[in-house]
Amino acid sequence: MEMRELALRVVTSTRLEDKITPAPDGPEALTDREPGEPLRVMTPGRPPNLAIVPGREVKVPSIDGMADLPQRARIVHAFANHELQAAELFAWALLAFPDAPPELRRGLAGILDDEQRHTRMYIARSEALGLPFGEVPVSGYFWGKVEHIDSPAAFVCAMSLTFENANLDHTVDYAAAARDAGDAKLASVIDRIHDDEVEHVRFGWTWLGRFKPEHQSMWEAFRANLTWPLRPLKAKGAHFYPEGRVAAGLDPEFIRLLEAEEE
Repeated sequence: MEMRELALRVVTSTRLEDKITPAPDGPEALTDREPGEPLRVMTPGRPPNLAIVPGREVKVPSIDGMADLPQRARIVHAFANHELQAAELFAWALLAFPDAPPELRRGLAGILDDEQRHTRMYIARSEALGLPFGEVPVSGYFWGKVEHIDSPAAFVCAMSLTFENANLDHTVDYAAAARDAGDAKLASVIDRIHDDEVEHVRFGWTWLGRFKPEHQSMWEAFRANLTWPLRPLKAKGAHFYPEGRVAAGLDPEFIRLLEAEEE
C-alpha cells in the first residue's frame, strides 16, 4: 500500500473502521513511490456520530471525575477522540508535505500506526466502561490548528513537541488517577501510551534539530515554529514531570525553560 493511499483513507473516510485500521502489513511495508501533490485537508471526514462540534458543546469531566465510573467513561471517550485526531493529523502531514525527507515520512507513517493503536485501546476501555465511542459529542482542538502548520518543522513543533510533549505530563497524572480509582486496566493502557509518547517527542526533537538554522537554539527554533494560540505553555500539563523529557532526549536547558514557562 502507498503511504498516500493510507493517508487519504485515514483523513477523508467517513467510516471509523477505515481510520483506525492499520496498513495491511504494518507501516514498514508501506511504499512511497507516488506521494502526489501537496494536499491540505482542513476538515476530516467523520461518521455522523463523531462529527466535530465546537468545544463549548463538549463537556469532559476534570481529572477528579476519574473516581466516578460514568465520568471516567466520558474522560476515556475524550482520550479516544484525541488519539483519533492525532492519527488523522499524522496522515494529514503525509498529504501536506509530500516532498519532506523520506526518513521523516517513514517516521510519520510509523507514528500514525501508533496513534491508530492508541485510538483502538481507548475505544475498548470506553466501551468496557459502558460508553460506546461516538455516543457523546467530540471536539476538534487539534484540527483547529492545521491552518497555521505550513512546514514539516511547524508540524513536529505542534504535534510532537507541544501536544505530545504535554501528554508526557497528562498521562502520568491520569494513570495515577486511574489506579487510585481501582482501574488497573485503564492505568496500564495510559502507561503504555506514555511510553510511546516519549518516542514521539524524541522524533519531533530530532527533526527540529535537523531543520533549524545553526544560529538558533532548540528553544528559539521551537518558539519560532509555533503560531498563537500554540505556545510553549501548551507543551506541559498541570504538573511537570521532567523525567519523560529526559528520556526523550531533550536537552537540560530546553527542559528548564519549558518548566519555567508561565502565562
